[in-house]
Amino acid sequence: MGVLFSRKGHMQMPETEHFRGTALAIEEINLSGGVNGRAIEPVCYDPESSPELYRRYAERLLTEDGIGTIFGCCASSSRKAILATVERRNALLWYPSLYEGFEYSPNVIYTGAAPNQNSLQLARYLFANFGRRFYLVGSDYIYPRESNRIMHDVVGREGGEVVGETYVPVLPHEDQIRRVVEDIRRKAPDVVFSTVVGTGGQAFYRIFREAGLDPRTMPVASLTFAEGEVAAIGPELCAGHITAAPYFSTVDTPANRRFAAAYRARFGHDAPVTMYAEAAYFQIHVFAEALRRAGSLDTQRLVDAALGTEYDAPQGRIRIDPDNNHTYLHPRIGVVNAHGTFDVAWEARAPVKPDPYLVDHVYDHA
Repeated sequence: MGVLFSRKGHMQMPETEHFRGTALAIEEINLSGGVNGRAIEPVCYDPESSPELYRRYAERLLTEDGIGTIFGCCASSSRKAILATVERRNALLWYPSLYEGFEYSPNVIYTGAAPNQNSLQLARYLFANFGRRFYLVGSDYIYPRESNRIMHDVVGREGGEVVGETYVPVLPHEDQIRRVVEDIRRKAPDVVFSTVVGTGGQAFYRIFREAGLDPRTMPVASLTFAEGEVAAIGPELCAGHITAAPYFSTVDTPANRRFAAAYRARFGHDAPVTMYAEAAYFQIHVFAEALRRAGSLDTQRLVDAALGTEYDAPQGRIRIDPDNNHTYLHPRIGVVNAHGTFDVAWEARAPVKPDPYLVDHVYDHA
């Protein structure tokens, strides 16, 4: 199996968490005897947050290394960079990140949240608790533009108003962030929906608070902001901001208590436990179960075995949907607290079927 997650570059924080979740699951499986008596042996490359390096390393894994199953990618730009290669060579990509939806590939298992598992719930929560005037800001690539398109549509359908929409480079200068924050101050929305990612996102949250904007009255709401960024920025600057995700480290399940304890024992007591680590972790266990049943790394046999598989993940029981290769997940809304973790303010009563194309466009899955 191949592993493609960045430990350098602007996406190194969430992708290092993907990598750690992957490594922990592999170690657990190998310590318990492996799969069908054989250890999992990963071949790992660091694409350094570069879509071109992602493409090059995927090609190397699938040709020179003779590997047909890849675990990797975080940003949609990196997934798009390798998708054609994966499909052309009939390989299989396991993708653990939330994304903008509107994609299906028979060569991908999607284990992160689709828009109907985070965006719709987040909009509903914000309308109910903060108001209907939204400001949208994102990094300038496919995921933020598509996510903002969806949010723009949801806000309009609900009778709300988008008072501003702007984008910054993937690697923005702080002056560019400051201009956005000043525009937010002038337009005074009820809430800011941010899809600024990586190091730019960290700068945005810091500058937002330095400008005196108060998340208790004007929160930044996100689908990507996790415990790692909170720790890097400082909880005192982040308390009150909001994230929609299937997993937070504070989720109260027996599986999560075991996972969080094992993760911190392996990577350090202060290592943030995040949605990025959790999805990468459980997808390895789903893969191992599928491989046990398939008895082969043949892509079609492995996909057939994976579809319909259930697993007791840290977030709750998940299932790979045979209809679209995405995953039934547990939508939640978290609010950053003074300790740097998330208080769960709302959660769905049952796992939500993925609807990556928003065919149903149902707003209440609770």
